[in-house]
Amino acid sequence: MADGDTQVEDRTVRLQVAAARQEESGQGIARLSRESLSSIGAMEGDVLEITGKSVTVARAVLAFPEDEGLSVIRLDGLQRGNAEVGSGDHVTVRKGESRPAQRVVFAPSQKDMRLQGPTIALKRNFFARPMVQGDLVATTGQQQVADIPPQLRRMFNAPAYALTQIRLNVVSTTPRGIVHIDENTEVELREVFEEAQDARGDVNYDDVGGMSDTIRQLREMVELPLRYPELFTRLGVAPPKGVLLHGPPGTGKTRLAQAVANESEANFFSINGPEIMGSGYGESEKALREVFEEATKAAPAIIFIDEIDSIAPKRDQVHGEAEKRLVAQLLTLMDGLNSRAHVVVIAATNRPEAIDSALRRPGRFDREIVIGVPDESGRREILSIHTRGMPLGDKVDLKELARTTHGFVGADIAALSREAAIEAVRRIMPQIDLEARTIPPEVLENLSVTREDFIEALKRVQPSAMREVMVQVPNIGWADIGGLDDAQLKLKEGIELPLKNPESFHKIGIRPAKGFLLYGPPGTGKTLLAKAVAKEAEANFISIKSSDLLSKWYGESEQQIARLFARARQVAPCVIFIDEIDSLVPARGSGGGMGEPQVTARVVNTILAEMDGMEELQSVVLVGATNRPALVDPALLRPGRFDELVYVGTPNTAGREHILGIHTAKMPLAEDVQLGTLADRTERFTGADLEDVVRRAGLIAIRKRGANVETVTMADFEDALEDSRATVTPEMEAEYEKMKGELKKRAMEVTPIGFITPGMLESTRDRKHGD
Repeated sequence: MADGDTQVEDRTVRLQVAAARQEESGQGIARLSRESLSSIGAMEGDVLEITGKSVTVARAVLAFPEDEGLSVIRLDGLQRGNAEVGSGDHVTVRKGESRPAQRVVFAPSQKDMRLQGPTIALKRNFFARPMVQGDLVATTGQQQVADIPPQLRRMFNAPAYALTQIRLNVVSTTPRGIVHIDENTEVELREVFEEAQDARGDVNYDDVGGMSDTIRQLREMVELPLRYPELFTRLGVAPPKGVLLHGPPGTGKTRLAQAVANESEANFFSINGPEIMGSGYGESEKALREVFEEATKAAPAIIFIDEIDSIAPKRDQVHGEAEKRLVAQLLTLMDGLNSRAHVVVIAATNRPEAIDSALRRPGRFDREIVIGVPDESGRREILSIHTRGMPLGDKVDLKELARTTHGFVGADIAALSREAAIEAVRRIMPQIDLEARTIPPEVLENLSVTREDFIEALKRVQPSAMREVMVQVPNIGWADIGGLDDAQLKLKEGIELPLKNPESFHKIGIRPAKGFLLYGPPGTGKTLLAKAVAKEAEANFISIKSSDLLSKWYGESEQQIARLFARARQVAPCVIFIDEIDSLVPARGSGGGMGEPQVTARVVNTILAEMDGMEELQSVVLVGATNRPALVDPALLRPGRFDELVYVGTPNTAGREHILGIHTAKMPLAEDVQLGTLADRTERFTGADLEDVVRRAGLIAIRKRGANVETVTMADFEDALEDSRATVTPEMEAEYEKMKGELKKRAMEVTPIGFITPGMLESTRDRKHGD
């Protein structure tokens, strides 16, 4: 909004509401420009009286640099609920005067919440924060609010009240009006819920992280038609009738629908799929009709259907007549919605392919919005939401946690925060007298959730989006691998660079590689390379064995592969690693007869279709490893599938010395041990062979000098070398060197499978007559 739109009257200013940043939600601050503050005679730290449909208060803080010159005020979801306004609405702001409160009464904001305990911690948490009767306020943790003067920090950096954020209603204040808590204020906390004037603050956009684009789309589709129906009337078009949210479980679909209902001031009607099903004839359809009728009477309203796939399955795939009638009833209800009835249907599912196709057309569900697994910045937002009221230790870095929680959805991050809090409680359990049923104040004062608590919690919480496949965040980096410089360079350029900096590839106008085939003698470190590149690229790592993908049931193997790639797309960036890939994708036509060759041929076809079919592999890389590359189907070896064939050979002398240094890093070596000499004497030794030499030397040292051995000497390594040998022979090396040149040539010269020559037809006909 331009500066000219700012209206000053009686030292008030009219400003447009914008959403606060996630990390500042619940702090009780309002950000506005220096110009707006001066126009009402206020300074940073003063109390502001904000009037929408209701009145609320906040402490003034200067706007972010990008907001300077704009007539906007940034309020969090609780403040918007207290003022009964939404993002984009206008409020009147004036400087307020706050008086010390003699008494403030709080109560839980939710019916299922019971609170007990000393109010001194609550008093410290809300110290100096302005409030009025009827406000919904939230406790906060010891988190810094950015860009505010040091003299104001005490107001916004109070000690935490609990291990999570708790929302409370301000039931009453003495005196009335704008008050703040000081040293003399009496604070009362009631145990049970008391109805507030406005319950919109339960769930708002501040409580949904990592989906700003989704929220923007939903606001266009839902909030705009419900709040400003005259816009659509003026344009002469019907407003949207329905939105379908789909994505993996735990990504926040239900929570988002509740936030939209609260922020748009709409009545909220919820239909849980299985609950609507009745036992009698026509009961289900009647229950569905009643919900739609109630919503129409209470318009503007949102009808939210959770797990819609359970009540609207594909009619050609269900046998029961009741399910078919229910789908038909839902179709007619959505078509029969009056275009100006101000009722919007939001449905959520994690199985969109199971919904009847008649529902998925414009006029019923006008838009389908995918709510996927959050990226790193989204995970950072969700972590800040779940740790808002938490007393975090100094070493807790939410950015670091966001980087390491690949594949985590909102529900997983909530579980991670909860587990970390339980770890903190477990630490103080010995100091608690269980019989007294009270916790000493000094114990509560020192309670905090540390970085170590989150690390322990990470061991127990697995990403739910990837539980069906073996997934791990590898702990092996480039520093743990030696002697494979050429292979490392190819993988860095082909995987790490495009996953970390995709914009550089867009700028040049080229696509990143889709697949890498690592081949070479056994024990040279092919699996280690795949793990290291996944860690260095900060990507998820899915490790699959061929036996996991092959099934005795017809078509099941292809489905397993399709599911694997679909899951990898959901949790991208992702590296799929298939070890011993030659057993999964052998050359088609290499075996005669029925059975196994046919299965593997279909598997090869599926992998080919997944790698370069109609559906793009965005930020998903397939890495295969084999020591028999000649057996892999040639169609996979062409550019566009396995773009890079990376030879992983035996390390040279410098590489062997590096590998020995890695394996002896934790070994107490005697002064006479010369790793360079050992490297010279281990020609053709692979990484696995060198690890075996180090292990044998340690065992020999223990055998010679007993369990109290202090160092491992060069003599121990000499004895170990006598018992060891190189697994790669000169003949094997020569064979792999010859193979390097032949692989790409073989891919180009292959005759397409399925090409039938006349001679083949003749031989088939002769064999048939002979039978």
